[in-house]
This record gives sequence, C-alpha cells and structure tokens, in this order.
Amino acid sequence: MSKARGQVFYKMTGSGNDFVMFDGRLTTPGDWPAERMARICDRQMGVGADGIVFLTPDGQGGVRMDYFNADGSPAAMCGNAALCSARLAAHLELAPPEGMTLLTPAGLMRTRCAGGPDLAELQMPAFQVPQPLTMEPQPGETGFFLGTVGVPHLIVLAEDAAVIDVARRGRELRFHPAVGPEGANVNFVSAPARVGQEPWLIRTYERGVEGETLACGTGTLAAAFALAAASRRALPSGWCTTRGIRLTVSGSLANGMASENWLCGEGRLVYMGVLR
Repeated sequence: MSKARGQVFYKMTGSGNDFVMFDGRLTTPGDWPAERMARICDRQMGVGADGIVFLTPDGQGGVRMDYFNADGSPAAMCGNAALCSARLAAHLELAPPEGMTLLTPAGLMRTRCAGGPDLAELQMPAFQVPQPLTMEPQPGETGFFLGTVGVPHLIVLAEDAAVIDVARRGRELRFHPAVGPEGANVNFVSAPARVGQEPWLIRTYERGVEGETLACGTGTLAAAFALAAASRRALPSGWCTTRGIRLTVSGSLANGMASENWLCGEGRLVYMGVLR
C-alpha cells in the first residue's frame, strides 16, 4: 500500500478559493506526483480544488507552507492558501493562533487568526508596487498594471468586471508577451456603480488552474496597492469576490514599495476526509 492511501486531508476555502490541505507531519509533497495532485483537484473525478497545500512545523512558531497549483505544478505563494494555512495550523496546533510565521519560497510571511472563527490575516514581505503597463485595451478596459506579489500579477482596470469573459480574455492576457515568459495571473477590477461605495469587485484568471478562480489573495493585494499608488483608491480598501465575500487590504506606500501590508480574509475549514 502506498503512502498516499488512507491519507487524511482537510478541505478549506479562502473566499471561494479552495484547497486540499495535508498535515506535513504525516505526508510530504514527495509522496504525491503531479499527476496525482491534478486528479485530486479535478472537480468531477476528485475532491476538487484550486490547489494543494502541505503544512509542516518548522521551528518555534514557524510553519512551512508548500503550495501546488491544480495541475500539480509548484507555486511560490498563494494568499488565500496562506490565510487557510494560518487557520489550519492553529487547528492542528502547529503554531499559536495569535501569530505565526509561514515559510514559503516567496519569503517569510506573518500570519494570525483574527476576528471570528473563520478569519485570518496575512502580511507579505515588502514588495514593489505593480507599475502601469501599456497594452492594447479591449472595449471596457481602461488601464493595466504589472507586478509580482508572491507570483506575477496583471491588473486590468475595467468599467465593469462583472461582464468580462474571464475565461477567454484572461487566457489571452495570461500568455501575452508583455507579461513575461512565465505568464501571470490576470485580475479584473472595477469600482461600484456609485462613486465612493465599497467594496470594489475583483475577478481572477489564475495560471496553473487555467481558468477563473473565485478569489485570489495576492491578486487583491497587488490590485489594492497598484491603484493606491496611482491615486485611484485609498488604503485601507475593501474588495468583493465573485461570490460576494469580502477581503480587506491595508498598509503603507513609500518609494514605490508596499510595506506593513495586511490582507484580511476567510480561512474556513469545510470538511475533513480520507483519500484512498
């Protein structure tokens, strides 16, 4: 019997961005080839998820987060997976809920559980604010920004993100030469109908999933700071996912860098199961 059989997993959601998560003390990424991960993430033939996470204690108050996309490819970071990791690490008593350090390929992240049973907060290392990018817009698109927040992100300012064909347009932009050879997540954002209202809408086409996901934490951070730097939106700012779940971004800007940045959002345990 292989190590993968009879393995307990945790299904979690971060504002609709969902994950299959494992206790890294019981199994490691090496036990799971990419093809197996992809089958688990398949929504018809598997559990269904946008990605897979392994959590392993690493020093006092530290937890290593290994994240893999739905196709089994590794990724340096996922904001909503980090929020879920904070909640699950506390549940598994890997680290204290009031504050822990996530160790990721994108750097060390401060996280903490906050504000009720399903909320968590994440602080990324200081990052360069996404910069304006010149691209040929389609009707309804009014601006572009490109930068890396954990992973590359293209932010598309739209008149109404709700009507964007994210699957089609997101795939076009994800592979656009202007975003680089590895491509980028594509985040479509738009203001509410009434000026000054909160929150703004954000929708994301995610590489590795190769389709729209219901939320993207690092994409929300990227969009919030890009628009703040462009004097389009002040911080803190509220954001709304396709399913109407709120995310909040706060922090400060100085010399083109986003520091003391915090993302607050959902990290909810949906159910536990056993993979056979």
